[in-house]
Amino acid sequence: MDEQSDPTALRSALGTELFVLQSAASSTISEAGTRSTIYLTTLSGGLVAIGFVAASASLLPLFTLTVLPTIFLLGWFTVVRLVDNSIENIIARRRMRLIRGYFASLHPLGPALIAADDPRTNGELGVRYLRSSYLFTMATMIGAVNAVLGGAIVSLTLAMTLSLPRIAAVLAGVVVGAVLLTATLRYERRRIGAAAPDQAPQQG
Repeated sequence: MDEQSDPTALRSALGTELFVLQSAASSTISEAGTRSTIYLTTLSGGLVAIGFVAASASLLPLFTLTVLPTIFLLGWFTVVRLVDNSIENIIARRRMRLIRGYFASLHPLGPALIAADDPRTNGELGVRYLRSSYLFTMATMIGAVNAVLGGAIVSLTLAMTLSLPRIAAVLAGVVVGAVLLTATLRYERRRIGAAAPDQAPQQG
């Protein structure tokens, strides 16, 4: 049934869809916060546990190189899901904007009261997105911490198992951490750009 034959039914359906999309957008933010908390809590607990076994020279390397890589893997899983959350949120907000645009067209005052600002000009709801905006997402935050963790794992592995000089081990860890962070940022930007190219941040 098209809009002209039953516009009331269409508007009712769109109102329901808008509510569903709002709930979906809120759930992505809630899930992202929960997953970030789980990762950071696990990392904190792992470091505390390592502190308790630090007195045992024989147990420390084995324990450290078991706990930290596990947390590092959890970090990668978390980053991937956080990027998914970002994409889901972007798509939900885009669909909500389309529905609100339709409602705004029903009355001359609608555009001023309902429609959101154009994200390509004035931003959305007062926020202007730039090409660098993805640097401030939860996925980037967790990715940065996880990159530091990955570099630390490499440094500890080289120092503990190969008896490499401390400076060399640290430098190797820094290089690995920088590579991991770069890979994380490229992955995030590519995924978001491929899933929602019309939502890609604009250069300011």
